[in-house]
Formats: sequence, structure tokens, C-alpha cells
Amino acid sequence: MTQKEKRKYFGTDGIRGQANRFPMTADMALKIAMATAQVLRNARNGNHMNRAVIGKDTRLSGYMLEQAMSAGFVAMGMDVILIGPIPTPGIAKLTRSLRADVGVMISASHNPYTDNGIKLFGPDGYKLADEIEHTIEKKIDADLSAKLVEPDKIGKANRLDDALGRYIESLKRSIPRRGSLEGMKVVVDCAHGAAYKVAPQVLWELEVEVIAIGNNPNGRNINASYGATSPQNLQKAVIENKADVGIALDGDADRLIMVDEKGEIIDGDQLMAALALFMKQQETLKGGGLVATVMSNLGLERLMAENGLSLARTNVGDRYVVEHMRQHGFNLGGEQSGHIVLSDFATTGDGLLAALQILYIISQQNKPASEALKVFKPLPQILKNVRFSGLPPMQNETVRKAISEAQENFKNHGRILVRESGTEPLIRVMAEGDDPAKVENLVNDLCEVIEKASKAV
Repeated sequence: MTQKEKRKYFGTDGIRGQANRFPMTADMALKIAMATAQVLRNARNGNHMNRAVIGKDTRLSGYMLEQAMSAGFVAMGMDVILIGPIPTPGIAKLTRSLRADVGVMISASHNPYTDNGIKLFGPDGYKLADEIEHTIEKKIDADLSAKLVEPDKIGKANRLDDALGRYIESLKRSIPRRGSLEGMKVVVDCAHGAAYKVAPQVLWELEVEVIAIGNNPNGRNINASYGATSPQNLQKAVIENKADVGIALDGDADRLIMVDEKGEIIDGDQLMAALALFMKQQETLKGGGLVATVMSNLGLERLMAENGLSLARTNVGDRYVVEHMRQHGFNLGGEQSGHIVLSDFATTGDGLLAALQILYIISQQNKPASEALKVFKPLPQILKNVRFSGLPPMQNETVRKAISEAQENFKNHGRILVRESGTEPLIRVMAEGDDPAKVENLVNDLCEVIEKASKAV
């Protein structure tokens, strides 16, 4: 499979784009559902497949895409269970527990409300493999009219009323019964997204004093000045309410950023480090370390080595983290951006699940969040994006030479990573090292070379 074929519709996290513009149109959603039904039916050998689960976040366009995908599955003879707004990991859990053959999450995660996306899960609750997505892509472009079922075989669509309750119970079971979060004061920022109901509820049920913000979605305000990518309001609320800690989720609640009692941000690397050391102490860490991506800070890697643990790196995207975890027996992994996978409890990144585990660690250590969650000193790291149009400039010989020379000159002082985004027309340039000035100059120089090459293309 070539890179071009692989990324025709699916990126690193499903299909994503501007709502009501190709490929995020009702017509395409219908075709995606029909193609998915046909591919997974073939994979299950015949007529066994008959159920799809569809969830969404709070975007206005979710109504349109939900109904279109439902129509596509029903036309192929599948029954559909409509869940409504729920975090992405909730769909992964329900797909498996409801014995469904496919799960669909309609969300563009941390993107603005004008975007939307489609994520697909298999019957085991895991995101579909690249090969299956590639097969679905070929079917999307084919004429599927001949595959429509007979009139008496058309499926039905129903809503599941207790979906959030089921998800809440699964989250609560991740906390030991002897453990208590009673007395903790927590601000939770729901990003006006999929967790606006479930996040405050599960914390309240675990006896946390909850202050909820970003929990009034109107279809247009998801991720707007709230959530994991805009934590300023959370920082302010933690200070004003003298809270013990703050939790920031993104639009579909599969990522987590936290804020300590001083209002300082705790990123995914620090959260994974705290989890890894605690799990090692509790003798529950599997695989001898954790799995992160090429974006995680070198300080995290050094901390793991100091504690006799390994850090395996994958390509960016929690799906690749999960693949490596499954293949090599790890039960902890994630991304600096806040996708954290705890495979003893979930099949994908789950911001709420990770937050509960972190709150449990704080309660057990009896330390303030600023001490419990800042367990290593990160190296200075700079990330800049270069937007391009047309062909990516990464194949330009001048760009390739500049990257190679920079990596060679910097290899004993830190790390350099230059990659193309899987979801946007961007080249991401990242460097980290002990010398902040050298890191900044290096990133600026590479960005300048890439910008010139992009204009030339």
C-alpha cells in the first residue's frame, strides 16, 4: 500500500474535513457507511453482521452525518443503535459490549465546530487496521447500488437510553473499591463537547467536589476557548476556586490535559510518567515500560531509563501506540498531547479514565498535584508548523538535505523530528535539547528552508 493510497480519505484518526464540504458531506457519510458494511460483512463471512453503533460529539453537523450514516447501514441490512453525544472511548466500549460489528464516532476531536470527522471501530472495540480502512476506501468509490438488500431485509434504527450510565459504570470500576476520591475539589473543563454530561456525573458519583466549566454546548461552541487545547479558562477557574486540580478534555474526550493547584499545565508526558512510576510501584505495569510517540519529550525517555523502564516510540497517532502495546504486551501508552491508553480498562485513548487514575494517584500519595504530577524536568522543546498547498515539500532535495544535516549535527545534543501532518496540509518541525537557543535557531532555520521549498512547488 502506498502512502498516497493509504491517505486518500483516512488520516491518522479517521476521515476528517470541513462540514458539508467534501469529504464531510451527507452523501459521503452514506457511502462510507455502505462501504463499511460491505467490507466488514465480507470479513465476517456472510450474513452474520447486523448491528452498528453510532455516537457523536456536540457539533451542529453531527445531526446530518448521524442520519446519513444510519441510512447507509440500514440500506445494507444492518440494525443501528444511536447513542447521541458520548466520548469516543464510550463508543469503543459499547461496540464491544453490545456485540456490534462496527462502531462509529462522529467527531473532529479538538478541531473547531465547522469541521467534523468519522472514526470507525471494529467489533473488538479497537480502531480499524490500516488495511481494512484501505479496503473501505476502494468500496467508497465503487457503485454499491447492486449491494442494497431486499426490501424485507432493510435494517432498523433505535436509540439506546442508558448508554452514558453504562460508560460511567465502566469508568468507576477502574478505581479500586478501597480507594476514595472523597474530599477532592476538582474543576473539569468539558470543552462544550461530548463529555459535558458524563464527566461531571462520574466525578460526583465518586464523591468529588465538582466545578464544571465548558459544559453548555450549543452546536457551535465545541473547543471554543475551552478544553485541552485552550486551557486558560481552566487555569483561571482552578485558582479562583482554590481547587486541588483541573481536568481539561477535548471535544470527544479522548485526550486529557491537567492543571495543578497553582494553575500550571501538566501535559500528557508528565501524566504518563506519573502513571508509569505508580504502576511500577503497584506491580501492575506490563511490558517493562510505556509506549509513546516520536513527539514525547526526551526528558520522559531519560526518566524511564533512570527507573529501569523502557520507552518505545511509534509514529504520531494513538492508533499506532495501541498497535505497539498489543504486539509487545504493554498496558500503558499515549501521546504528549494527552491521548493516554490504559489497556487494562480500555481499547483506545480515554481522557476521563486517565483523569480518574491520576486523581487516585494524588489521593494515594497525599501530595499536591504540583508534586505528584511533575516527575521529570522536560527538555526545551519547540514545535512549529509550516502550511503548504499542492504537493508536500518533504520530497524536495534541498529540504531533505537540510533535515539530514541538522539531524547529524544535533544528534549528540537532542532530537529533531520533521513530519507531515496526518490531518492537515502542514509540515511539523520539532526539536528539543539542553540548549534552548540552539533548539530555537535550528527549528527556525528548517522552517525557512521548508517555506521556500513550498513556495517553489
